[in-house]
Amino acid sequence: MSSNSLEKAIELVTKATEEDKSKNYEEALRLYDDAMEYFLHAIEYEAESENVKDNIRVKCAQYQDRADKLRQFLIEKSKRPKGRSAKNNESESDEEEDPDEKKLANQLSRAIVMERPNVKWDDVAGLYMAKEALKEAIILPVKFPHLFTGKRKPWRGILLFGLPGTGKSYLAKAVATEANNSTFFSVSSSDFVSKWMGESEKLVKTLFLLARENKPSIIFIDEVDTLCGARSEKDSDSARRIKTEFLLQMQGVGVDNDGVLVLGATNKPWVLDSAICIRFEKKIYIPLPEAPARTKMFINYLGNTPHSISEEEFWELGKRTEGYTGDDIQVVVRDALMQPIRKVQTATHFKRVRGPSRDDPNVIVDDLFTPCSPGAPGAMKMTLTDVDGNNFLEPIVSMSDMMMSLITSKPSVNEADIRKLEDFAADIGHFY
Repeated sequence: MSSNSLEKAIELVTKATEEDKSKNYEEALRLYDDAMEYFLHAIEYEAESENVKDNIRVKCAQYQDRADKLRQFLIEKSKRPKGRSAKNNESESDEEEDPDEKKLANQLSRAIVMERPNVKWDDVAGLYMAKEALKEAIILPVKFPHLFTGKRKPWRGILLFGLPGTGKSYLAKAVATEANNSTFFSVSSSDFVSKWMGESEKLVKTLFLLARENKPSIIFIDEVDTLCGARSEKDSDSARRIKTEFLLQMQGVGVDNDGVLVLGATNKPWVLDSAICIRFEKKIYIPLPEAPARTKMFINYLGNTPHSISEEEFWELGKRTEGYTGDDIQVVVRDALMQPIRKVQTATHFKRVRGPSRDDPNVIVDDLFTPCSPGAPGAMKMTLTDVDGNNFLEPIVSMSDMMMSLITSKPSVNEADIRKLEDFAADIGHFY
């Protein structure tokens, strides 16, 4: 046996993996078994420390497990009766598929969104052109299939790009809700990471197979730039294979993606591989929200929280938040919701007021306490600890609370990022 058994074992395992991938299971099993002998020899005579031995044992156990599965599969295959009909032969061919394919399908099944997020089109403030494009690609082909015949085909690839927090993922949630007759897959780069050689690209292929089997379907890939960045010599073999598989599955020879939409989202569209970018037929720029959309966001984020903000004041908030993203506005509202609690914690005086009972909101009682200024009529010097929790009425959110939060919450984006995205949108000719 060679003096460097570990190198020989790795060489055999690499060959075994390739044969396994090509479905040459008998040859793969032989190579796995030979590799095990070299691994054991390396553990016994060549490994210099216990850590090295433990690492080899872990790898050895993994490959041994795969070899045992192949051995069992080949034994069962040899016991099957011969001379079957054509239908049975077809069934047998299905049974001879890679035993790992079922495992890969199960692994990706968690990407299928079973519970709809309950986000309607109207819940998405602004972004009218983006919503119309998504309706063209998803809703209309399912509801009115006769409209899409001949040369008129729905979009098969849509890329949403824009600054973080502008609503790309929120739009995807609306798509998942509104396209209730479609199967929705939500995946990210982590769903395709595997320690096994060749398994990452198999996961990509399996994802598209599942989408075709369950069409109409939508594959949503968040942060698609992390998965399909520009190809370079610095890429690992695994990264190159994943990108190649994506290219083949999205628009390869012999691939039928009728009824399958790939929806991508990214903050950095310029880092995408040019071939992947072409596969996304429709590229939609998601800009910063305009004043009417920002106004609606303030109303939506407040929800049913009690407040004293008038319609005119909501419009004023929309005007004052130029340059804010949807996430920035959400932060402002959440901070404003905390302002009444801060008033309560620092209050030195309280007064008695009328308000709804804790036990029954429909019953109005007179013995509730709420914080006030020292000079207010009926003010009593006391702290929050002196007030009974059942007799406490917290202040409602006011316009002054919103303005206080606006002072401390600034926009999270800068002009350079905006210009970069607008230049990209102008270059590709899709500016909404």
